[in-house]
Amino acid sequence: MMQFVSNKGGGDPVDFETAILDGFAADGGLYVPTSLPHISLAQLEAWKHLGYVDLALEILSLFIDHSVISKAELKKLLEGAYATFEKPTIIPLHRLKSRTETFVMELFHGPTLSFKDVGLAFLVNLVDFFLKRRNEYKTLIVATTGDTGPATAFYTAGKSNLSAWVLYPKGMITTEQERQMTTLPHVNIHPVGVSNCPDGGDDLDVVIAKLYANISFKDKVHLSSVNSINWGRVMMQTVHYFYAYFQVVDSIGERINMTVPSGAFGNLCAGSLARKMGLPVTTFVVANNTNACLHRIFSEGLFSKRPIFETPSSAIDILIPYNFWRFLYFCIGEDTKKIKQWSDEFIATGKIQFDKETYVSYSEGFLSASISDEQTLRVMKEVYSTDNYLLDPHGAVALAAADAVKEKLDDQKLVCLATAHPAKFPQVVMHALQLELVPNEAKHHSIEQAKVLCEKVYSCDYKHLEEALLNVMTKDWDLKHNKTD
Repeated sequence: MMQFVSNKGGGDPVDFETAILDGFAADGGLYVPTSLPHISLAQLEAWKHLGYVDLALEILSLFIDHSVISKAELKKLLEGAYATFEKPTIIPLHRLKSRTETFVMELFHGPTLSFKDVGLAFLVNLVDFFLKRRNEYKTLIVATTGDTGPATAFYTAGKSNLSAWVLYPKGMITTEQERQMTTLPHVNIHPVGVSNCPDGGDDLDVVIAKLYANISFKDKVHLSSVNSINWGRVMMQTVHYFYAYFQVVDSIGERINMTVPSGAFGNLCAGSLARKMGLPVTTFVVANNTNACLHRIFSEGLFSKRPIFETPSSAIDILIPYNFWRFLYFCIGEDTKKIKQWSDEFIATGKIQFDKETYVSYSEGFLSASISDEQTLRVMKEVYSTDNYLLDPHGAVALAAADAVKEKLDDQKLVCLATAHPAKFPQVVMHALQLELVPNEAKHHSIEQAKVLCEKVYSCDYKHLEEALLNVMTKDWDLKHNKTD
């Protein structure tokens, strides 16, 4: 049976169920499988005609022993998770006319219109499945820069074994994203708008880490998370990389390139692990906005924290790409001592300059670019004009990054990941296209409906956030517990 360990080396190995329900490992590290499965070309050949759910069933079965979840149970969970998606193919691909052999992978056809639906539709239902089997309750807490929060809230809403506290930096996500959380009427959903976050969503991650470190509080409210610190998110996201590959290649074994809008490195971590498992991807383009946290890592070998910039691609306004540690673990011979040493050094100094050997070990097969706001808007306008196709600002960052490094890319098919629906960013769309009204392509019925609904939200200043959450989450737990009694 596959087991999971902390990438920092603390604690004992745990089974799949424990890794999913805990979120963070006991030592504050990230859970990783003790080994990555290898997928042969023959296996890829056998999978090439599978639909998304059946492909997910095969890939997830490599990580989930069927003594933990039977194959029938796993298929039922997957079918239920993706029944709410608008497109029958779950993740369609659109071929651009303006660029040779370039395909946009549309990851935004779930209920909250972002790629976070792809991972969380399954993960939240999986957590709920385990809790019902155990007759237990969990309190989920997530930080969001605009997409994780709405998806977590949507899939948790109304579930009897879960509640969700979704923290977001007030004023640093769009109104549309905010209302996706605050208009849910369910008593188990608690949006928290946090003012005065100097480092945006990264500040919220710091507070969540402190809550996890408060063992008495964590145990009392049964704290867990479905942020991409949770292995289940990364595992599930490997699937869409394989799925896209099958949709664009002419024959199995053909190599392609992929460009990914990147912030916390969760989605790109999944793609990178898929390649290590055997997916024939030559180059991943790491597409950063002006915050450039990952661009520094992949171009300079420098992991550093700098002041945050607010950009049109707000969901990747990230300073600390914490899932990079998970990927790095597999690049350096699974050396947990080094991961812990670097993590501690970063906490102490705010930066790490990796040695040449380490840099070479993780950077092979990657190119990176930092895309300005002007470049983002320009690509949105250009593709709309030439292809009659509207990219959201994150997809535009990905395509602009591929343009920036195209001289270094092999002449292979390119898949560009579009991670959100343009309807979540109407003001950016109007600015990019120089329009006074929102075009129909940047509208969605769920966003329009949320505009007229009542909101409920906690508001808090960042300097009081930890204390305030300890207070209100404890009281909420006590109320639920007393009602249960």
